[in-house]
Amino acid sequence: MNSEFIDSVDFKGHDFTVNRLDLADYEYCTFINCNFSNTDLSEISFSECEFEECNLSSVQLNNTSFKEVLFKNCKLLGMQFDQCNPMLFSTIFDSCQLNLSSFYQMELKNTIFKECTLHEVDFIETDISGLKFTECDFKGALFENTNLRKADFRSSYNYSLDPGLNRIAKAKFSLPEIKGLLDKFDIEIE
Repeated sequence: MNSEFIDSVDFKGHDFTVNRLDLADYEYCTFINCNFSNTDLSEISFSECEFEECNLSSVQLNNTSFKEVLFKNCKLLGMQFDQCNPMLFSTIFDSCQLNLSSFYQMELKNTIFKECTLHEVDFIETDISGLKFTECDFKGALFENTNLRKADFRSSYNYSLDPGLNRIAKAKFSLPEIKGLLDKFDIEIE
């Protein structure tokens, strides 16, 4: 736990690339239209905070805590979420760009993805069992030894995963996009 505690503060339009966000525990704070690009958020705890229209691309997340955190319309390119503190990790990603990010070996049972771009995101050895991905674009996303049991991909698209390399029992897929399960066979489906 950090020595400083910041509660219920609104940060609007701050450029944290110029003045770093203080090392602290943030609770019930909102960050609107803030720039964190390439900054270091290591060892900071966010609990029940909201980030809206923020740029958090390539932020360092060593032991960062996200507990019941909402990201809405945010740019989160190249984020290494697998470096976060896994204790009580709980996030909602709503209309976010998460391209080139990593959730390697994470348990994401308390995570929501809605209308997100997930190009080339690393879900290798990740537990996403039971998650519902609503209208997400998975172009180039990596799935290997991933627990996809009961996951719902029906409204999502551009996923490509090998059922032989992942656990997919009871997972839900839409008929037009089911071809993403057959990519390894290099066959044509019409």
